[in-house]
Amino acid sequence: MEKLLFVYNPCSGKGQIRGSLSQVIEILSKKGYDVTVYPTKREMDGCETVEKRAKEFDLIVCSGGDGTLDEVVTGLLRSGQKRVLGYIPAGSTNDFANSLGIPKQMEQAARLITDGVPFSCDIGKFNDNYFVYVAAFGMLTDVSYQTRQDLKNALGHAAYVLEAMKRMGTWRSSHLHVECEEYTGEGDYVFGMVTNSDSVGGFKGLPGKNVALNDGMFEVMLVHTPKNLIEWQEAISAVLFPDQKSEVVQRFKTKHMVITSETPVAWTRDGENGGEHTRVELDNMCQVLEIMTPGDDEPVPHGAAL
Repeated sequence: MEKLLFVYNPCSGKGQIRGSLSQVIEILSKKGYDVTVYPTKREMDGCETVEKRAKEFDLIVCSGGDGTLDEVVTGLLRSGQKRVLGYIPAGSTNDFANSLGIPKQMEQAARLITDGVPFSCDIGKFNDNYFVYVAAFGMLTDVSYQTRQDLKNALGHAAYVLEAMKRMGTWRSSHLHVECEEYTGEGDYVFGMVTNSDSVGGFKGLPGKNVALNDGMFEVMLVHTPKNLIEWQEAISAVLFPDQKSEVVQRFKTKHMVITSETPVAWTRDGENGGEHTRVELDNMCQVLEIMTPGDDEPVPHGAAL
């Protein structure tokens, strides 16, 4: 009998997992797994548990939001063990699950773990840490997460614009040097985003078009500090709508980049606090993680022809 470690965050999604926990365990158990259940108790508990115990199990499953997924993936990579990961999303945004086609309904997601197929996806390295789908700094790092979901549903990208405009007077620039094969620049930036997902903060298409999660490349967006109100409006529009152009918004793909600054810059990783840094080195670890997906060939890149 294969052994399965099920790590879940009891607080994610307002405790959403509690109502489905027994059904999820039953689904996994009926498929012949010896299930060990571990509820996380504090920040980084999931990471430490998986890093320490991954070698004891044949399959690792986690349930929670993007932050919980980040912890478990980090622990798995640090363990040095090659294990397939199953994911049952239970957070408020679940960007990576949306990109992979993993269902929101927990029992369906549990069945996918036993009946789906593994998909080899890229993971980002951030100095000595990891991120699953996004590392970001600057003005918009929390806007997408703090915009009310009902407004997102009703207004789409316009809800994001409204929330961003409310904060315009509080945005600060960071003087950075950016270097990679595809782009080199130095100047003042108000926002930067390095992604491996077609959804960020609950918004499909924000990172750009034709996003593939297994091509060894990040999607990068950098926003120079606008000089006037017209440039601000153009920048916000170009951030939210990849088809629109602005001289202050740079978009490109890369597998490796280094961003340095004289003063510390605050970053987020997968929507969680990523610390303050004067040097950040980002590497795309191509197809390093296997995660269970529906298996309809491969997840279709956003914007690709069907």
